[in-house]
Amino acid sequence: MGYYLKTAWKSGKFRFGSICILAIVLLIIVFPIFNHTDPLAMNGGLFEKPNLVEYLKGGDLGNAASSAPTADDAVAADIMAQFGLTAIKKEPPKVLHVLGTDNFGRDVLAELVAATRTSLIIGIVAGIIATIIGMIIGLIAGYVGGQVDNILTSVNNIFIVIPSFVILILISVSIGSRNYMTTAMVIGFTAWPWTARSVRAQTSSLRNRDHVNLSKISGHSMWSIIIRDILPYLGSYVMMAFILQVSSAILSEASLSMLGLGPQNVASLGLMMSWAMQFSALQVGAWWAFLPVVLMITLITYSLNLVNSGLDQIFNPQLRS
Repeated sequence: MGYYLKTAWKSGKFRFGSICILAIVLLIIVFPIFNHTDPLAMNGGLFEKPNLVEYLKGGDLGNAASSAPTADDAVAADIMAQFGLTAIKKEPPKVLHVLGTDNFGRDVLAELVAATRTSLIIGIVAGIIATIIGMIIGLIAGYVGGQVDNILTSVNNIFIVIPSFVILILISVSIGSRNYMTTAMVIGFTAWPWTARSVRAQTSSLRNRDHVNLSKISGHSMWSIIIRDILPYLGSYVMMAFILQVSSAILSEASLSMLGLGPQNVASLGLMMSWAMQFSALQVGAWWAFLPVVLMITLITYSLNLVNSGLDQIFNPQLRS
């Protein structure tokens, strides 16, 4: 493992992507230690602007509070009234909200950190499930061949032909109460076909190698041959497939949550986007309610893809040459 990491670290893409992911993980770990705010606590005004400067000034708060309502305030009040909510209050900030508050008056920064943690857990759990299922099916189909290969390949092709997102929606609709682990498992059980297809192709090319035939002649069992003689050659490829599955799962969770089919009673990146959309954050100019979420999703998926591209650049002989 140390050798592979040392080799992969030679890639600039891998280094940059890894540093970004480590920084995000560090933020998730360190932030709750210094900030004990409940991410779902409604302790601020509706769509309260980021108030770091005003909070630090202190002396100018009275003038800011007494200023006359602007045209944007009138538009915001009209939109909020459509949802049965009161207009945005112009009061001196009593609590520091570095990234402002959302439509429920919740601190966006605390919510963003908690949502990132939830989405990463969903991505990792779904990635593990999808990678394991795809790897097992691909290894069996590629190694055994014959009728077993035909049956498993046919099942795999059916799942590929039917868009996985459609299956994901149907399963999510049928589940009444959804937590983030349920969402992760649903995504994982519907995201394995492409991994299975690729692993099957790699295994088919390895099953007739000399060292594999030698193990067959020696009387080793099928699983012993697969684990000892085939799987090590697929290690880097399986790792890259897992990274792509994690990235895809995070985007799938965001898409499901935008449709109202994501996890419930917990903050996630997709749910933050859904809340911002439902309560017209863009229309009222509350960019802080959705832009940090978009940037976080972009940073995570882009970093993971850079890590994957860096690994491919190192371990793919054609690219390495």
